[in-house]
Amino acid sequence: MINANSVRVGNIINFNKKPCVVLKTQHTQPGKGGAFVQMELKDIIVGTKYNERFRSEDKVEKLRVDEEEYQYLYNEGTEYHFMNNDSYEQIILNEEDITAEKAAFLTESMNIKIESFEGKKLGIALPELLTVEIAESETTVKGQTAASSYKPATLANNVRVMVPPFIEVGDKIIIKSEDFSYVERVK
Repeated sequence: MINANSVRVGNIINFNKKPCVVLKTQHTQPGKGGAFVQMELKDIIVGTKYNERFRSEDKVEKLRVDEEEYQYLYNEGTEYHFMNNDSYEQIILNEEDITAEKAAFLTESMNIKIESFEGKKLGIALPELLTVEIAESETTVKGQTAASSYKPATLANNVRVMVPPFIEVGDKIIIKSEDFSYVERVK
C-alpha cells in the first residue's frame, strides 16, 4: 500500500478489485479543502478508462509488475519488434501499448525493459537516461541569465523539451526518460 500522491505514471494499482495502469496523474492543492490527486486509469484486462480523484492521504495498492530485458529491433508501421536477451524469443507490441511518446526515443539495438502483469504485456520502460541530439532551438535573448530560465528546443525525433540557454543546435544532451527533463550536456 502506498499513498495516492506517491503513484506515478506507468504504475499498476488495484482499483475496485481490477488491475489498472496509471496513464496520467495531476496533483492539486486547492485554496480551500485538502490536496488531492486526479488520476487517469486504464483497466488492463477490459481496457475501460477511469478518471478518479484520490485524497493525498488515501492508500492505494500497488501491484507487482514483472520486467524482462529486451532489445529493440525495428518497427513496421505501428508494430514494434523486440527480442528477449536471454531466450532470443521475438515479440511484437503495437504503438498503443508502447505510447507514441516512448516510441519516438527507440533506437535500433536499444536495451529496454518490457513490463508485464500476469503474462499480459503492458508496455516498455526506457533506460533511465537518454542521449539525444538537438535539431532546433530558439536563440537566447542577450542579457538573459543562464540560471533563471530555460528555452524550448526540438530534438532530432521531433520531441520538444526545455533546455538551458547555452544549448545550441547539434549539441547532444542527456534527458531523464521519466519526464524528458534536461540533465546535462554530453561532454
